[in-house]
Amino acid sequence: MTRQMSLGLFVLNTGHHAASWRDPSTEPDPTVPFHKILALAQTAERGLFDTVFLADSSASPDSSKVVLSRTDRATFIEPVTMAAALAVSTQKIGIVITQNTTYDQPYYVARRVLALDHLSGGRVGCNLVTGVSESEARNFNHGSMPDHTVRYRRAEEFAEVVLGLWNSWDADAFPANRATGEYLDLSKMRYLDHEGENFRVRGPLNVARSPQHMPVMVQAGGSPSGRELAAKIADMVYSVQGGLDSSRDFYADLKGRMATYDRTPDRLKIMPGLLAVVAPTRAEAEDKYARLQDRVDIGLGLAFLQGLLGPDIELSRFPLDEKLPDDLTTNFGTAQLALLKEATEMGGLTLRQLTRFATGARGHLFMCGSPTDIADGMEERFSTGAADGFNLMPATIPGGVEDFVDMVVPELQHRGLMRTAYAGATLRSHLGLELV
Repeated sequence: MTRQMSLGLFVLNTGHHAASWRDPSTEPDPTVPFHKILALAQTAERGLFDTVFLADSSASPDSSKVVLSRTDRATFIEPVTMAAALAVSTQKIGIVITQNTTYDQPYYVARRVLALDHLSGGRVGCNLVTGVSESEARNFNHGSMPDHTVRYRRAEEFAEVVLGLWNSWDADAFPANRATGEYLDLSKMRYLDHEGENFRVRGPLNVARSPQHMPVMVQAGGSPSGRELAAKIADMVYSVQGGLDSSRDFYADLKGRMATYDRTPDRLKIMPGLLAVVAPTRAEAEDKYARLQDRVDIGLGLAFLQGLLGPDIELSRFPLDEKLPDDLTTNFGTAQLALLKEATEMGGLTLRQLTRFATGARGHLFMCGSPTDIADGMEERFSTGAADGFNLMPATIPGGVEDFVDMVVPELQHRGLMRTAYAGATLRSHLGLELV
């Protein structure tokens, strides 16, 4: 079978551009009503996407009053509640929810996600994150966010516990034999009996085995420790990528780490975030994006960029019309910092120009043009070892989703790069991932 790309839809309020809510095509609403999210998921399902992705934050971005007051990021969808409603309102598309390993417990996460997986008929994935916000830390009895290394040690153990709990039962553990009176075959039940640095979890999980064997495990870290964790446990990685060469390096590095854990490269899908602005012609697309960019002033741009990098780097110290120093480090958005450094080096971008770069795609892959232009860019990365697919980040919602489905998806299908119908019913079958 010819290799085809995977596509996910990253849902975020009125869109991923910092000024999306000011665009006349969007409808700002802090309640994030279900009917709007359902319409997006149904549009993505019409476009035969693999997943709709519900990110999460357990805090408003109060570290920056400018971002808090001038973007629509003060409220977030609570992903478990929204996913439950989507699970019974869609037919085929996968649903990926975000769960936090720093502030939650693995038994709770394993149970919630597996319950959702049953509700959807085997279409759920779990995106494990360690958190990147001091605001979140202060909502969970922490004075500040734990160190990056500490967070990832906990995350690795957290993921191992979740996976172990999902493996509590064999597929035929419940014979429910009326004749013999045996409902559960105890030989096919496993206690986890985990005792580690952060968790003691006995198990088994009191939810039956997943319809897709196990929910899909998703990870989004781009640091060395994040890559190592992904190589060990992830089925899908949402990555932050920029230039083609560095994207290929990331792809090869991550896939190359998998052999250490007796995993083959085809058991992991690498899906960089993609902000694609599409219109019938390149000029129309560029004009559409320019109108969004013109709604961002330097104050918001700086505040937005500061929020991506975290408080370790005080941007106010640096001249607007000079490049940032190349020796900056952070305990927060390490992948974002790496991409910003790459953009600075390759494009010679000043701090002022970086603010424009960040308020659009936030350091993610950016494409702007006709359907052919967008498909060309996606195909180049897909066919040359830089990506297995893409996580679409529409600049505006819902228009950016509809434009992509109506214009880019047919072009990808024409090239044989994307399915023309769902072949199976579970998220694992969509992704072509073997059962583990």
